[in-house]
Amino acid sequence: MGFFNKLFGTKLEEENRMTKSNIGIILGSTREGRVSPQVGAWVKELADKRGDANYTIIDIADYKLTLLGEADGDASGAAAWSEIIAKQDGFVFIVQEYNHSISASLKNALDYLREEWNNKAAGIVSYGSVGGARAAEHLRGILSELLIAHVRVHPALSLFTDFENGSDFKPATVQADSVNQMLDQVIPWTTALNTVRK
Repeated sequence: MGFFNKLFGTKLEEENRMTKSNIGIILGSTREGRVSPQVGAWVKELADKRGDANYTIIDIADYKLTLLGEADGDASGAAAWSEIIAKQDGFVFIVQEYNHSISASLKNALDYLREEWNNKAAGIVSYGSVGGARAAEHLRGILSELLIAHVRVHPALSLFTDFENGSDFKPATVQADSVNQMLDQVIPWTTALNTVRK
C-alpha cells in the first residue's frame, strides 16, 4: 500500500508542479559585492513555504548581457535570457537604489526583451537608504510600458535596519509578512493574466 501511495503521491506532486505558475525572482544588480543574492534567497525561502507557485531565482549576472545596441558587444547571452524570461508567468524584482533609480544592469536586461514580459504580473522588493522606494517607483513606470502588471504591496528594506554594516542581510521580522502580502497579490494576478496570454 505504501508503494502505491508513494507512486501516486509523486505523480500528483509532479502534476501540481506542472499546473502551478512559474515565478522568476530576478536579481537586479550585477556589481561586485552586491547583496541582492542574499535578499533573493530570503524571498525564495519565504515563497517556497507557501507552495503556491514554482519559484526560481534568475540572476542577470549569469547571462552576461552587454549594453543593448553596442556594436562590438557579445550578445550571446541574449537568447538564453529570452528563453528563461519567456518561461515565467510572473516575477518578483529584487531592486537596489542607485542614484534614486534602478541599476543600469536591470534597465538593460529589461530593454533586451519585449513580448517575453507582456501580460505578466510582478511584485517588487527593494532596498536602499530609504528602502529603495525611489528605485521602485522608477521601475513601476518601466514595467507598465512592458505590459507587466505590478502589485501595490511593496516590501522596502532599509540599509540601516535590515542590514548589518550595510552588507549582512538581517531583515526585521515584519518584513516577512510584507513579502507574503505581496505574493498574496502577485499569485492571483499571475493566474488571471495567464488567461490573457492564451
